[in-house]
Amino acid sequence: MKIYPDRPAAAARQTFVDLLVVAWIFVWIWAAMWLHDLVQKLSAPGRRLESAGTGMADNLADVGGKVGRVPIVGDELTTPFTSAADAARSMADAGRQQQEVVADVALWLSLSLLVLPLGLVLLVWLPLRIRWMRRATAAASPRAAPAGRDLLALRALAAQPLRRLAKLDPEVAAKWRAADPATVDALAALELRTLGLRGLAA
Repeated sequence: MKIYPDRPAAAARQTFVDLLVVAWIFVWIWAAMWLHDLVQKLSAPGRRLESAGTGMADNLADVGGKVGRVPIVGDELTTPFTSAADAARSMADAGRQQQEVVADVALWLSLSLLVLPLGLVLLVWLPLRIRWMRRATAAASPRAAPAGRDLLALRALAAQPLRRLAKLDPEVAAKWRAADPATVDALAALELRTLGLRGLAA
């Protein structure tokens, strides 16, 4: 499997592009994590509310327990403290719910930030990269064999722009049909050069 071109200049360009893609992914992941942490800061009031509600409920329940031990009227005096403790627990629950909402928002915002940049990588760069690897692998194997040169020449005739073909020879198609060796080699070399691969083997 050909991963990089044979020619140094083409290999350097491809390496540079690959490094840019890696940097692109890293930057957007970092941005998504930064956004997640930023939104998570909005849960601070919820944490304080939960902490205050839990502490208040525990204190009220403790006081209610102590008041409940008062003879005769203890049970009646406990009721207000129990109700207040329940209200404090409800406040703590509200604080927890607020934290959960903020966590969900932070997660979905950070994921939505990644959709477009990672989508470009997966849907644009990666298919092009895999396509080049397949084409280069397929072209690299037969370049030393005469039949392989014919296949490369045929691919060049089918895929190369007309201006490049005309530069080789205005009669390039006719000469290829006539199996002119020089024309076949020139077409095969053009296809290999376009892919960044070394020329035909001797």
